[in-house]
Amino acid sequence: MIKPEAMAAGHAGKILDMILQHGFRLVSLKYTQLSAHEAGKFYEVHKERPFYGELVGYMAGGPVLAAILEKENAVQDFRTLIGATDPSEAAEGTIRKRFAESKAKNAVHGSDSDANAAIEGAFFFTGREQY
Repeated sequence: MIKPEAMAAGHAGKILDMILQHGFRLVSLKYTQLSAHEAGKFYEVHKERPFYGELVGYMAGGPVLAAILEKENAVQDFRTLIGATDPSEAAEGTIRKRFAESKAKNAVHGSDSDANAAIEGAFFFTGREQY
């Protein structure tokens, strides 16, 4: 998912280009805006953490571009492509190194496992919307 601040800054096309250049195939793509309730559900795993409320507000604060990507070793390869959560620690050439504003506003979300990728994909897309 391309997050609100990266969308507002006009980075969506450049980020999608990086993703495609690294061999990923777009299975689904949707421009949408999460309500606070939806953002809360999506990030429910962080509900007990002190940053949860700020995260929910931030993610509901503007449009996002949700995507399902496909590639051999997709989760691991995407985590490498996006880089460390903190852009100051991200490797050169990663999405977060190029486009993240801060650790909190880090441009993109990537699933951390195949199981979570399936859950998160189903959160945004019906079966009919996955190609």
